[in-house]
Amino acid sequence: MAKQKPKSRAAAKTAALKKSPARKTASKTKSTARKTIKAKRAVPVAKRARPKQRIAISHHREEDFVTNGLRTYAKYRDLGIADATHGLAQAHVIRLIGPCNPAEVSKLHFHDVEFQMVYVLNGWVKTYMEGQGETLMTAGSCWTQPPRIKHLIMDYSDDVELLEVILPAEFKTVELAA
Repeated sequence: MAKQKPKSRAAAKTAALKKSPARKTASKTKSTARKTIKAKRAVPVAKRARPKQRIAISHHREEDFVTNGLRTYAKYRDLGIADATHGLAQAHVIRLIGPCNPAEVSKLHFHDVEFQMVYVLNGWVKTYMEGQGETLMTAGSCWTQPPRIKHLIMDYSDDVELLEVILPAEFKTVELAA
């Protein structure tokens, strides 16, 4: 039975070294020309310690919806996530106030965030996102918006409610000229 050829260069090299008479004699005598140097372990970069997070529980109460948020055409219910995470994240329920007025609502903008996710709890909202175009989101729809993506709200139902999660809790919104 004939021997099979090695399938790769590495396998061929290993096979050749095993057969080499030089290898056998070299293994019996140790060379003093080179000394093994142990690699130094990299010192890990110290991460800034975040304060310990706490539990946040928020129960539905109508009086918790307030109009002191980012948009004048919306009511926000803070879920206590920003306080519980010491600013790591923010989460709130948003009720867009109907009827939709495109002149007020449809302004192209972006948020300087690391992460943004929106989930439609009730109703529907029609959005535009750069690179995605127009999309109709209905109850149960969810989407993420990459950092600094240009977007706008085009229209929404009078009963729309959204859950929004953003990192970090404090961020800058930049409105762009039409």
